[in-house]
Parts: sequence; structure tokens; C-alpha cells
Amino acid sequence: MASTGASSEKTSVQVALRIRPLTEEDVRTLPPRFQRQVLSTPPQAPNQVIVSGEKKQSYNFDHVFNQETSQSEIFEKAVLKLIDKFIEGYNVTILAYGQTSSGKTYTMGTSDSSKIPADQKGIVPRAMRSLFDIINSPQYKSRKFQIKVSFIEIYNEDLIDLLGEGEGPQVTIREDSKGHILWSGLQEIKVNSADEVMGHLSRGSSNRQVGATDMNQKSSRSHAIFSVTMIQHKFMSNTGGGSRSMTPEIPELKSGIRPPSRSSSRLSNKRSDDGSGEWTSVTSKFHFVDLAGSERLKKTGTVGDRVKEGISINSGLLALGNVISALGDISKAKQITHIPYRDSKLTRLLQDSLGGNAQTLMIACVSGAEYNLDETVNTLKYANRARNIKNSAFVNQEEVEMKLKHSELLML
Repeated sequence: MASTGASSEKTSVQVALRIRPLTEEDVRTLPPRFQRQVLSTPPQAPNQVIVSGEKKQSYNFDHVFNQETSQSEIFEKAVLKLIDKFIEGYNVTILAYGQTSSGKTYTMGTSDSSKIPADQKGIVPRAMRSLFDIINSPQYKSRKFQIKVSFIEIYNEDLIDLLGEGEGPQVTIREDSKGHILWSGLQEIKVNSADEVMGHLSRGSSNRQVGATDMNQKSSRSHAIFSVTMIQHKFMSNTGGGSRSMTPEIPELKSGIRPPSRSSSRLSNKRSDDGSGEWTSVTSKFHFVDLAGSERLKKTGTVGDRVKEGISINSGLLALGNVISALGDISKAKQITHIPYRDSKLTRLLQDSLGGNAQTLMIACVSGAEYNLDETVNTLKYANRARNIKNSAFVNQEEVEMKLKHSELLML
């Protein structure tokens, strides 16, 4: 077996900043002076944001989306190209970070979108529509696709399968001999259309842990990862007149274990041809990560179980911040010998996405109101460090080339 996969592609984590407008709740409850906008983008530098105050601060990002930016514009400028990468066979991760009520879930579209107007739908429904439109196009008629979805939340450091039914196996994190992260015990459901995907997303979202705080009446109290796994199959038959593509029958994934994203080639025992043949399978995964809100506990006004949830949320985000700092601090890069992925389950699940084998986009959601200045600056600093992270994304393809005659193929 020879490895013929593409060499790794060094890519930086892309970071997009989204500034949300004042909400009706802000206008009604915040004193006028705290409604003042403290963020601005200079016309000559559209990807820079300036924080006004006693000491002006500026931050640069790959994209800056202001209060007037539509959902479709964010998708087309920052996300659409990642759909192409996913179909090419790369892992892709999009994660939304920011304080409670900063617009993360709205931007990602990880809630029930059935009652949301088309122009307000978020990234996930738009990505799924685009994905199925592309793979169902004539360009890909020679390929066979298998797509499965899963939905997991991290609540108080417990992994919960949001699509599981009844008492299923416990979800655990494992690592294979090559360092690939495996999610064991997580149910994956086969889907054939964007509508099916959104149905499972809506069902899983209704199972998420939510609770009221002073900042949001329906605050997510857990980190959630909605994942799409895609397996592409193409059979290449070499005949005297050239090479043509055939579509093999798809083997089912082994139940209960998410495979690492890799490509492999096998010979289909369902096909035959007078010439030689080669069977190729490419597996890639797309993670949509909706992180719980980051803010000081005293600002949320939480008590009881909400306090415990908040401590767990902030602990996971702190661990994520430490990983980002370790990977992204250029001045210390040569001194770093350890990346603290194991400090939380969130960072373990995202190990491939940060510094590993993935094309990653972070969307930092912030409020421009002076009332949220501290949380906004913390988010800007957090996201700015993430831009320094370098990933090694690749399509790891292993091929077995077999030159078999028609009679030999029939014996398989």
C-alpha cells in the first residue's frame, strides 16, 4: 500500500469579527450613555477594528463584519470557499466565540431554523444547502456520496449525545496510534438532503442545556459541536480506450465510532471490467462549533446550578485560550514543548482543528456597546491570538493499485 495523498497545506486559522447591533433589550434596559458604540472600522482598512476610549486600541482580522452585514454576506465572503475545501477532502471547522447574547447561535444557525425567515438563516443551513446542491450537480454524477451527521454537547465536562435515543453507550474520546482523535459511542445518522440535516439539527438543539441569566433569557449552558462526515467513493476503470469512472457500492461506517478523517483506496467486489481498476474512498469532516458564552459570573447574575455551569463553561474556555496562546504566541514558539489539549474535553475534541489537520475559521461575535466593553476587548484579544495558529491541512490518500483481468475480478 503506497501513500499518494497530497502534501500538507500550511494554513493560518482564519478569524472573522462580527459586531452585532443594539438589540431591543439593550435599548430598553441600558442607560443611554452605556449604549454608545465603542467599535469602529476605518474606511481605508476594512479588516481593522478600533476600540475607542482613553487609549485607542486596534486589531486586524481576516474579515470584519459591521452591524449592517447580512447573514448571506457573511456566508459568501467567509464560509462558501470552505465548502469547496470540504468536498476536496479537507477537514473543516467553524467555531463561534463571544460573550452571552453576542450573536453566536444566530450567526451559526445551530438553533431550530424552521421558523426563521430565509434571509436570516445562519451558516449551517446555508452550508448544507450549498453542499447538497454541489454534490447533486452533473459535475459529480460519477461519484457516490455518503453523509452522516452527529451532534454533541459538553455540559459540566460531560459529553452528551444530542441525537442519541434512550440509554446509548457513553461517549468517550480516544486517540489512535497515529494521533487521530476518535469519538467513540456517538451516534451518526445517515442523511440524503439538506432538509434531513436541518431536521436532526433542530431535534438536537431542542435537547441542549439552556437557562436564563441576566444577559440572555435562553442562554446556552454548554458547548455544542454539530458534525457532518462525508465519504466520497469513485471507481476508476482503465480500459484500452482510456480511463472512465464507475460508482461502487458504499460500505457502511462501523457503528458507534467516528473514523479519523483520512482517505483510503480499496477494490470494490461489486464491480467488474475487462481492464484494470482502482477504487478510491475519501473521508472528510465538517465541525460547526457553537461555544457557550464567555463573561464574568457576576455580570450574569447566576445562582445555584447556573453558577456551577458558568464555572464549567469558563474553565473550558480558559483551556481553549491556553491552547490558542501556546499555538499562537510567536515570541514563545521555539520554547513551547507542550500544548495543553488534555486540560479539557473541549480542547481534546478540537485538537485536530487547532494546530492540526483542518481548515479552521473562528467567528468572534462582539457587542459594540460601551456596557460590554470589557468582554468585547477580551474577545478581540482572544481572537487576535488565534490568527497566529498554523494548521497542517491535508487530504491523506492511500491507494492500492490492482491490475486485474475480468475473470479475476469475478472471483472477488
